[in-house]
Amino acid sequence: MNRVATVLFCAVSATACVADVDLDTNTQDLDQVGDQGGGEPPDAKVHLARDHANAGGGAGTSPNLIAHGGPVMTAGAYVEPIFWGTSWGSPGDKISGIQSFYGGFGNSTYDATNSEYTSPNGAHVGMAVTLGPTHVDLSAAARSGARTSPILSEVCKLVTNPRSDGYYPVYIDNPRGNAGYCAWHSAGTCNGVTVQFAFFFKLDGDAGCDPQDTSGLHSQGLAAIANVSGHELSEAVTDPLLNAWYDSSGAENSDKCAWAFGSPLITFSNNSKWKIQGNWSNAAYNGGTGYANRSGEKGCLDGANYR
Repeated sequence: MNRVATVLFCAVSATACVADVDLDTNTQDLDQVGDQGGGEPPDAKVHLARDHANAGGGAGTSPNLIAHGGPVMTAGAYVEPIFWGTSWGSPGDKISGIQSFYGGFGNSTYDATNSEYTSPNGAHVGMAVTLGPTHVDLSAAARSGARTSPILSEVCKLVTNPRSDGYYPVYIDNPRGNAGYCAWHSAGTCNGVTVQFAFFFKLDGDAGCDPQDTSGLHSQGLAAIANVSGHELSEAVTDPLLNAWYDSSGAENSDKCAWAFGSPLITFSNNSKWKIQGNWSNAAYNGGTGYANRSGEKGCLDGANYR
């Protein structure tokens, strides 16, 4: 997680409204862009590539996540995936694979790794994840995810009935190039409705965003976007408006376990199997039951070998 794009919610009924601040694609500068400091909530959340990710709460601090007063997604998430770009006419296994991924995410043991986090009223993250229609837009996609507004505009163009529990992941067909992140999630409004949305690069052959799945069940490109899809959805349900759960350094539950895998494969509720990183659990860290992240902090759960 890095603070890179200020979210703006509009009171007026607009097609799409989000502050359009550049996401820095130079990895050297990612940690500084848009950082408000002083304990302010993070502005946007990027999933750093393998060689740029870090975990941990900072020297001398507890590694646990802290509630910052914002809500979690207590109804779970209603997901409408969007595939944007001219090459999605020949998707291979990616579109059907992502449909299977979201179709089995809800009520899985992996999904349960998010459920301990609550809204201020005590209501927990909901375990329902419902797969809605899939959208394929064969027009030329945004060249990158360096700006939030083109991605939100694409969501608002294709989603005719936006929902407050909606999560709209946008998969473009362009590689990440020099960007230091694999994906990000944010929030904004479509037609006056607050929605959660996310952005994903094409990750075929991208070693920096590859979970190194050797199962043979999926293509490398599908395995890569599936892993980061789990990361972003887990963060969206636990920190949807960017003001709920993150640690003293700004890391969300998936950031803290980025590129740390506890089990070879995790079985979802529809029996599909995925190599996917775990998520941070305060309860697991406090009870000594989690596996270690890349900083050696044993607070990660994946719903398989570690629950």
